[in-house]
Amino acid sequence: MLVLTRKRGQSILLGEAIEVTILEISRDSVKIGINAPKNVEILRKELYEEIKKTNLESIVKSRDILKELSEK
Repeated sequence: MLVLTRKRGQSILLGEAIEVTILEISRDSVKIGINAPKNVEILRKELYEEIKKTNLESIVKSRDILKELSEK
């Protein structure tokens, strides 16, 4: 993991197309802005993990349904 220190108004570049800027710093949070091409999907990690969990549960349910149908 790369660890960087940035101040308000400073940025980092991810490749040539993505810029992350520190907008505001408060006691226990940091507000960031992300400039990226429209085709780059940006998700909060907790939302990504929830989507992944839901998709896996859906796959398991689909397998169960297919198994039940094949047993009939």
